[in-house]
Amino acid sequence: MKYMGSKRWMLKNGLGDLICAQAKSATRFIDLFTGSGAVACFAAQRTSLPVKAYDLQGFAVVLAEAVIGRDKACDANQIWADWFDSAQRFRKEHRIPRAEKLTRSEVAKCRAWSAARQGQPITKAYGGYYYSPLQAIWIDSFRKALPKTDPESSVALAALIDAASRCAAAPGHTAQPFQPTQTAKRFLQEAWEKDITNYLKRALISIASQHANAKGSAQIANANDAAQSIEKGDLVFVDPPYSGVQYSRFYHVLETIARGTSSDVFGTGRYPARDERPQSKYSNKTQSRGAIKELLKILANHEATVILTFPDHVCSNGLSGGIIRRAAAPFFEVHRKSVKTRFSTLGGNSAEPDKNGGRQSRQTAKELILVLAPTKKADSGLGMKDTKEQSDVEPDARHGRRLRVLT
Repeated sequence: MKYMGSKRWMLKNGLGDLICAQAKSATRFIDLFTGSGAVACFAAQRTSLPVKAYDLQGFAVVLAEAVIGRDKACDANQIWADWFDSAQRFRKEHRIPRAEKLTRSEVAKCRAWSAARQGQPITKAYGGYYYSPLQAIWIDSFRKALPKTDPESSVALAALIDAASRCAAAPGHTAQPFQPTQTAKRFLQEAWEKDITNYLKRALISIASQHANAKGSAQIANANDAAQSIEKGDLVFVDPPYSGVQYSRFYHVLETIARGTSSDVFGTGRYPARDERPQSKYSNKTQSRGAIKELLKILANHEATVILTFPDHVCSNGLSGGIIRRAAAPFFEVHRKSVKTRFSTLGGNSAEPDKNGGRQSRQTAKELILVLAPTKKADSGLGMKDTKEQSDVEPDARHGRRLRVLT
């Protein structure tokens, strides 16, 4: 899927080694904001610890559970043979319109046809927008034909979410689809031409081959609530939101696929009603500081060791790595370092600076990695050196997460 923040890159640039080192003296690995599941899956495969993963969004839980919930590989070829045959029977029930050349009128016809597909939630909500009618019908068909039992069902659903993300006709997220304008219709056509069955089969093969060393689990939960169940000796990974916009606005399509149902959707982005989208205090500028302080206090009270990552500048939700470090200081012995990485700007659609004032899709920034040790473990040796602290800077864009999962 489309890259989520910098975690996959950071795992290769020091974060992975740090997790492995800290895991040697831990009893469990807890991921409180699992997102793409990249860190939870890494810990499950590279350490001997059982992993617990949490997130507010169901699609994130599906992605993590597909790997951390198993301790052996699945037979992807067998899953695919049965699954594809069943899905193909559903797909053949529909005579699907094809737009050879995308024009506004042709796209409008695709949207009208899709909107009339009762009983096909993905097609009805997103056909003619994020997906061509054919792609959308395939997604609905594979969703209906999911294997009946786990772990095959969870692996297949994770692969479907992965493939749907890769094929979505949007600039990185599913906040707004490409429109059939003079400048954007080539991107729309390119996305609609992707064969989603090929993407799905590749994702299935990759995910089915991965598994944990010790079975874990994932569930939907608020991070601060989940933290109450943490035990002494747990190694906790904390990667809180850094956007002042709710992430559920950007991943609502994937959430719909995870749920398998859709209510009415609205606007250019085809959003469900706000009260149907998970809301996090961490993406609310007036609540984010209180939320992180509460979480840090809970973790300290449970004597957990914490690895926390956050951009080393002030983000649009009002938090920065420096602010969080200072909030942690009363509760933990804090060790820190910074690494360079690239962040999504949530909505930028250009790989290079835009001469017309538009935002780049990704920007270079520094990510802060904090190791927070219970105070009585201050001299335990964390394998990190403190680096020179940098002052907070004003945000220059809304920084958020961009997904590419597991593969």
